[in-house]
Formats: sequence, structure tokens, C-alpha cells
Amino acid sequence: MSAPNKNRWLIAASAVFIHISIGAAYAYSVYIQPLVETKGWSMASVTTAFTIMMVLGGGSAALFGKFVERSGPKKSAMLAAVLFGLGQAGSGFAISMDSLTGFLLSYGLLSGLGLGIGYIAPVSTLVKWFPDKRGLATGMAVLGFGTGALVTAPVAASLIESIGISTTFYILGASYFILMMLGASYIAPPPRNWMPAGMEAAVKAGTKKIKRDLSQATSGEAVKTKHFWMLWTMMLINTSAGIMMISVASPMAQNIVGLSAGAAATMVGLMGIFNGGGRLGWAAASDYISRPKVFIIFFIIQLVAFITLPIITSAIIFQIFIFLVVSCYGGGFSNLPAFIGDLFGTKELGAIHGYLLTTWSLGGLIGPTLVSQIYTRTGSYIPVFYVFTVLIVVALIISLLLNRSVQKVRTEHKKVEYKTSTSDS
Repeated sequence: MSAPNKNRWLIAASAVFIHISIGAAYAYSVYIQPLVETKGWSMASVTTAFTIMMVLGGGSAALFGKFVERSGPKKSAMLAAVLFGLGQAGSGFAISMDSLTGFLLSYGLLSGLGLGIGYIAPVSTLVKWFPDKRGLATGMAVLGFGTGALVTAPVAASLIESIGISTTFYILGASYFILMMLGASYIAPPPRNWMPAGMEAAVKAGTKKIKRDLSQATSGEAVKTKHFWMLWTMMLINTSAGIMMISVASPMAQNIVGLSAGAAATMVGLMGIFNGGGRLGWAAASDYISRPKVFIIFFIIQLVAFITLPIITSAIIFQIFIFLVVSCYGGGFSNLPAFIGDLFGTKELGAIHGYLLTTWSLGGLIGPTLVSQIYTRTGSYIPVFYVFTVLIVVALIISLLLNRSVQKVRTEHKKVEYKTSTSDS
């Protein structure tokens, strides 16, 4: 049901509540050592729970995309709250019962399902509430996801030290559930073809033209287009490069430019800020310079970075390039929903978004696997940059072709509109 009297900025805040909660997943490293030390579980077993959650995050977004479209954002976000909250609290119970299997099922399976559904549930609604600021709107929500770990990590670490890891999961699980339910309770789509008052007045006065989406496609129709697969490939490469960098940034910086362990830890903390800031900054910029051009900029930045990083001796410049690559990684996720709206409309944006988030799961496997395999075989991180340079060149070519194709379709739309207007007059 649509909600004409709701405040769109409160809708955005509700989306942020949901995304901050599920974004806590990125604080998982806080739990690893306490679990290994108190439970005696192996490091590999403990990290498996996080891997399951991340793979399911992208997988469930694709699997439940149609459900989100049918059920609406409120019911979907409430289901996400139940799954994610139960998964976190259930992890505490599994730990208290010394059950590794229970922990994998709770943290990995239940939380992973809640993560995927919660990620896409508010996004298509936000795009509809912000026809004038699509990038900014989705950037705000996804910024919440990117910064969730910054909020959770210190809180979780403090709780673990004072009350133990089991009780920490109970408290955090209940907190996420409440926060997500609060967000879900306010979210509702706007009336059909809704526009904010200022935009509506400008359109009526003729001072602003509504930018038409390239099409209004169902998810089934979208996946049959070249635009879908071009965007999918671009996202996969952008995500793989970003996650690769995040996964080995500390040892890479120590190995290549001799950063100390402490300085590398500080760099990792700053990466979180650039990841979050990139989500909002690049998304807001895309409202002015267009989504296709933003992705072209991403791949130009990354191409320069991956060509330059192997020959850099300055620790400061090395870190700047890493921060830029991570900002492009975050910016890719925040630009994606608005880009989908531009290409395929808002008819089934949630479902299409879910399909494209399979790149999240795949990138999470490809990036770290490539870097670990290359380092194991060569004993150096330098070849990693050459491999990713090739991938980034492919992505840059695709982004240029997609931009040209989008411009071509827009030109054809303008010709049709011009012929229609002249024939009517």
C-alpha cells in the first residue's frame, strides 16, 4: 500500500536503520579470536560462518528478489529483521551450547538470509521516493551498510570483554531486531508517479524535464538484455577488485612499502571510512554526471592504481591509491540501484537488484581466491596487480560501450518525443 503523507527523509532514515544493522556483518573479525580462544574452534571453522553469510547475502538477494517485489518493503524488511535477529541471537545460544554446527547455521544461514533480504528490501522504495536524487537516496542507505561495522566493532569488543561473547550476541541480536523493525514499520512506497512538490512545480512550469528511464522492464525481461550483462560484468570486476584489496591490504602494504603492523592497522581503519564515504559521495555525484560516467571514472582510477602500485615506494601514495580503489568498491554498490532504475525502471527494481547482487557473492570468492593463489605460487603480491589490470581494462571497455549504448537509446527517445510533439501541434 502506498503512503502519500509520509516524509521521504524519514523513509531514508528507516532504510539506514535497516542497513546499519545488517552492515554489522562486516565487524565479524571482532568475534574470531574470542571464539578460537574460548571455544577451541579452529580459525578455518570460525571464518567459514562469515563466508556462508556473505555468499548467502548475495544469493538470497537474488533468490528472494521477486518475493520482495510481491510482498512490499515493509513485510520483507520485517522478515529480514526476524531472520537476522534470530541468526545473531541464535549464535549466542549455539556458543553457549558449544555447538559449531549450530553457530554455522545461525550466524551463517539465518543471518545470511536476513542480510540479503534486508539489503534489497528498502532500496527500490527509496528510488521511487527520490526521483530527483536517486543516487543520493540509495547512497545514504548503502552508506549505512558500509558503516555498520564502525558502530558495531567497538561496541561488540567492549561487550565481549565485560559480559562474554554469548551474551554479546544476545544483546546485539535483540538490538538489530528492534532497529530493523523500527525501520520496517515506517517504510512504504509512494503513490504511482509521485514527485516531490518542488520537482512537480518545476516540471509543470517547464523549467525541469523528467529524465525518462530507458525502459520499464520486469526482471525476466531485464536479464535478457545486453545492458544487464554489461552492468553485471562491470559490478563483478569492481567488486572482485575491491574485496581483493580489503582482504589483503594490511600484509600487502607491509610487504610492498614496508608499512609497520600498527600503521597498516590504522590504514585498514581508514579504508572503512573511504568505503563508507565512497558509497555516499560517488552516489551523490552520479545524480549530476550520470551513472555510466561514474563507472567509467571508477575503472580509470583503478587502472591507474593497479598499473602504479607495483612500482610505488612511497607509503603515503600507496595508501592513497588503496583508499581510492576501496571508495570505488563502495561506490559501485551505492550506484547500482539507481543505475538499475535508469536502465530498467522501477517496475521490478528489487528483483533485478537481487540478480545483480550475485556479483557480491562471486566477487567475495574470486577476489580473495585470486590473490591467495597468486601469492602462494609466486611469493609476491606484484603479479596480482597485473592480473587485475587486465580485468579492469575489460571493465573499462564495457563501461565505455554501455555509456555509448545508453546515449544512443536516449537520443532515439528524444527523436520520438520530438516527432510526437510536432505531430500533436
